[in-house]
This record gives sequence, structure tokens and C-alpha cells, in this order.
Amino acid sequence: MSLATSFRRPALTAAAALGAFVLTAQPALATSTPAQIATSKANGVAYLKTLQAADGSYAGSGLSNEWAFSAFAAAGTAAVDVTPGGDTSKNARTVYRTLLSTTTWPSASPVVTDYERATLNAYAAGIDPARVSASRNLIADIYGYWQTAEAGYFGPSANFNGTVFAALALGGAKTPSGAARIPQALRDAIVTRIRANQHNDGGWNYSKAEGNPSQLAATSDIDMTGAAMAALCVSGVPATDTDIVQAKAFLKSKLVANSGAFNAMFGVNTDSNGWAVSGLNACGINPQTGDFLTSMGKTPVDFLISQQFNPGGGFKYLPSDTSPQAYASIDGLRAVAGGGFTAAPPVPTTVGAPQWVSQASFTSGTAGKLALTVDDGAGNLKVCSVALTPTGTTTTLGAVVDAASTAATPSGCVTSVTPTSGTGTITAVNGKANSGSNTWKVSVDGSSFAAATRGKVINVGDTIALRWGA
Repeated sequence: MSLATSFRRPALTAAAALGAFVLTAQPALATSTPAQIATSKANGVAYLKTLQAADGSYAGSGLSNEWAFSAFAAAGTAAVDVTPGGDTSKNARTVYRTLLSTTTWPSASPVVTDYERATLNAYAAGIDPARVSASRNLIADIYGYWQTAEAGYFGPSANFNGTVFAALALGGAKTPSGAARIPQALRDAIVTRIRANQHNDGGWNYSKAEGNPSQLAATSDIDMTGAAMAALCVSGVPATDTDIVQAKAFLKSKLVANSGAFNAMFGVNTDSNGWAVSGLNACGINPQTGDFLTSMGKTPVDFLISQQFNPGGGFKYLPSDTSPQAYASIDGLRAVAGGGFTAAPPVPTTVGAPQWVSQASFTSGTAGKLALTVDDGAGNLKVCSVALTPTGTTTTLGAVVDAASTAATPSGCVTSVTPTSGTGTITAVNGKANSGSNTWKVSVDGSSFAAATRGKVINVGDTIALRWGA
């Protein structure tokens, strides 16, 4: 079993399912042509559509296939256009949004990767992850797992994959207008941790290696190397960065010359290959040229297409398999289509269906959450999810920082604010006062920082960044 499969079952909860249309897999030709890739995408999309349940769902209790939304988006298919038997009332996007909005989702004992998985796939489905509903803000849900004692990690640091997927979700799921949603200080903190976990061979593994010489010296994993590369690149790290170059060299060293596959920890398989190619895609590195064109003229994309049943469209997990597998089909299609780990939703073909859906305003009396960072300009970044119950369709920055002092997860995000009432300028936060041109400023959803006032209007789903500085 590949790490891609074993890791995502407990941590990212997707399902492996067999599907229809199992015909003969076609051998790959060296350097797949645009026409071959287009055929692979079309057939892959057709197969993933067969995984939709009669009620329109791809996700539910237990394992799920919601990662299909990231593959659909990469391949140019809008989730809202995916319907069971043409019943638009059961389109995949609407059904998924309804699931995410329920109070019982994801489970009684959620983990950070539940919310990261949902963020990546909601975004790809055309659902603003910060505005799923009045009560569901997936960005705030992720913020709640910030590790105060180990700044930069999300969830237990031993499960390093939670931090990698936090970077993928928070950096990859931009606002519907395409703006970076989270502040640079937060991106930098996560990047620092990802860099610190890079193994000596240039790759990464799913578990923490920082500060552990034996773990840093251990052999890296193909899957998490692809994911970590993508996490760095969506956080703003360029493909020319030394750590990306080293990761690229690690992947190159694992290429199998006669197939273009990567020799992964669990052997040659579609999932590992797909994650590696998605990592290269996210960094703008062509997986069919240069370092990834083998001495025998094969590429990782060639291998993936050789794993696909045509015209059935599903991908097998192992080269020896005789039927398609859902995980492999999702990972394979997303990679062949040129996708990273999420993609902006395509414009729907369904008449009247918008590209994006989102909650428009708070619902008075309905508890919600907001994502908040507080940066004192001296390297002491605080990150939290703030719970509050608005009394109208909007709230104010003053109400948010007041709530953060008593209802933040993790706690301690805001310990004091001056003034404590009114609508005027915020002059001090956590004991740090304005001084000359260095003052408290606020940004919402990646907007330019401006003077922070208690009366500033805050809308449902706003990602709020407070920063002290000039």
C-alpha cells in the first residue's frame, strides 16, 4: 500500500472505491503529447463522475472521494456541473456544501487535516472555504490548531503532514478574487517549519524530523516530498529556491528510466507518482522535460497515463492491478491535468450557476468563527480562531478582539486592547502601544494594512490580520 493511501485514510479521509468501465490500460509513449493528455483528462473526468453517489455526494461518514473536486477543477470541470443522472438539485457542489455546514461534520473528534482537506476541496468546488455557511469557516477551523508552543506548526508537530497541508490549504485557497488570504507573517512561520523538516537527501516524510538527526538522515518519501514542495511554492517560495532545487534533485534520483515512474517507499504506484507530479506542477516545474525526461525518453506523466484504463478513464494503483482504484484515479488525473493540490474552480456550464458560492452575511444569533492573527512586529505571532455570536449581519473589529480575549482557540491571542469600548482607533494590543509611525494596523482577506479602529466593519468569513509597525 502506498503512503498516499495509508496516510490519507486516517488523516485526510478519502475513499478508495472501484468503478466501472474497466478496459485495457494503454502503454505510454515517451513524452505524452497534448492530445494524449487531453484524452486522459476527458476519460479521467468521465470515470470520476461514476464515483458520485445517487444523492449527489462524494463525501460522507467514513471514507470519501471528495478529493475528486481538486481533480475536476484541474481538468476544467466545475463540481456544480457534476450531477447524478442530470439532477441539478443534487449537484456535487451543493451536496458537499450542505455536508460541510452540518454541526456533526466532520466527527466528534476532528483533527486539523479534516479541515485542511475540506478547505482544498471546497475551494476547488467553488465554495469559499471561509464562508461555507454562517457557522462554518474552514480557515478559522484550521487556525484553531495553531501550536503556540511550537509556532508554525498546525496540529501535533509529530504529525508533520498537518503542517504541510495547512500551508497547502491556507496558501492555496485564495479569495474568490485571487488574493492571498493569509498574512505574510503566517506564511513565513509555516515555511520556516517546513524547511526545518527537510531531510538530508532533499525530501520530506509525513512525520516530524526537525531537531532529530536520525530522522533528518532517514530516506525521504516521494508523496510527502511532492506535497511539501507544493506547500512551499503556494506559500510564495520560488522554484529557484535552494530547498526546492534539492527536493527536485531527490525526485530525479528516484526516477525509473524505462517507465518514468518514481520508485516510492512502497514501490512504483500511481498515488506516489501523482503527488510528486502535483508538487512539480505547483512549483511551475515541467514534469516532462529536463530532469524528468529519462535516458530512455520516459516521463512521470507517461507513467501515469500508462496506468489509466481507456476509454474507461480510471487509474490503477499498481502496474500489476487489473481494475481502477478511486484514490489512484483522483491523484493520477489531477497530476496529468497539471494541477497541484487544489485549483480555482472553472466557470460552470450549467445555466445560471455561479463560479463561486458563499455565505453573504452573519446570521444574528448564530454562533460563528473568524480567523485572526496578531503580529507585534517583534516576531511574536499569535494565531487563533475566534468564536463569537453576532447581533447583526456584520460585526466590528472591536467586537472581534473583545471576543478573542475570552473565546479564542488557542487562548492568549488577545490579552488586552485599548480602548476597551467605542469605535475609535486601537492604540494598544497585548500591552504594546502605538509609537510614532509604528501603530496597529489591520488587513482583511489580504487587503492593504490600514489604521485599526474598533468600529471597522467585519463581515462573515473575513480573515483578519492585526500588525504593529510603520
